[in-house]
Amino acid sequence: MTDFSERVEQVSISGIREVFEAAGDDAINLGLGQPDFPTPDHARRAAIDAIEAGDVDAYTSNKGTLELREAISAKHERDNGVSVPPGNIIATSGGSEALHIAIEAHVDAGEEVVFPDPGFVSYDALTHLAGGTPKPVAVRDDLTLDPAAVEDAITDDTAAFVVNSPANPTGAVQSEADVREFARIADEHDVLCISDEVYEHFVFDGEHHSPLEFADSDNVVVVNACSKAYSMTGWRLGWVTGSEERIERMLRVHQYAQACASAPAQFAAEAALSGPQDCVTEMAEAFEERRDVLLDGLSDIGLETPTPSGAFYAMPKVPEGWCDEVVERGVVVVPGEAFGEHGAGYARISYATDMEQIKEALEIMGEAAEAVR
Repeated sequence: MTDFSERVEQVSISGIREVFEAAGDDAINLGLGQPDFPTPDHARRAAIDAIEAGDVDAYTSNKGTLELREAISAKHERDNGVSVPPGNIIATSGGSEALHIAIEAHVDAGEEVVFPDPGFVSYDALTHLAGGTPKPVAVRDDLTLDPAAVEDAITDDTAAFVVNSPANPTGAVQSEADVREFARIADEHDVLCISDEVYEHFVFDGEHHSPLEFADSDNVVVVNACSKAYSMTGWRLGWVTGSEERIERMLRVHQYAQACASAPAQFAAEAALSGPQDCVTEMAEAFEERRDVLLDGLSDIGLETPTPSGAFYAMPKVPEGWCDEVVERGVVVVPGEAFGEHGAGYARISYATDMEQIKEALEIMGEAAEAVR
């Protein structure tokens, strides 16, 4: 038989999915990063109206509808204070595809991609699939990424480095000073900064900042999505922004891999971005309340947990065997090593679920801690 490519043989199904698949049907799922809120009504209605009007029966522009890209452009002006022309945006099939085309378009075989460890599972896998060399960098004790460590990791073979704030799996939020440093590094070293900002609206302590605010060159590409902010994970609608030259290259990958993002999802996303934003604020407030309950509960159990300033994840330090014990007792958590070598000894807990389940899970996690000590 035909052999498999070396690139695909270097990746496997993520540890997140492995744990999820191993859990029982009635397990409390604190493993997946999926908000438990419904997609906003105005976004759903826009998709339904477009379907009924026959507006989604054909391909859109490869970049996405102009109206959607105008809405994304307005969002960047409103939320980030930066001007991004609609022509410098590609609507993608979720943030996952946005990351894929950003890495694929900029990384040659053997070139390095620097990213945080622990970090989102896709950074390592997508680097391998592009033929590149992953170069994970350990985060600080507070789980933020140190710009100095990133700069030290850059070599003549570095194609890009990834910044993720607020971060998955840690919930860490980079300071404005850090983000300014990331922009400087991109400028001075003439290396691409890929800024993953999917969780930007869920910041509880501090403020979200994008390297795009501070860069003097075109060496920043921003990846974002409607998935988390508008509870639209299943709609698969994200986007990537960059300079005209970089967008043109990423569009080549997108065109052949995807042609265009789902048309109904584009109409829903346009409405979500342009319509009332109360739903985003309500989710952020609920996640902050859940975070505080979770942190108090983990402290009572005796698990040291760096305070997550954003997203909807916490990463406590856990004793050996704890993750397995928790899963066996019917609560899904993800072992930290699924996110990189430096995640060992931690567990990722998602609090994107209702308060009652969090409280029930805390009781079980406490029993598991007692069992393995």
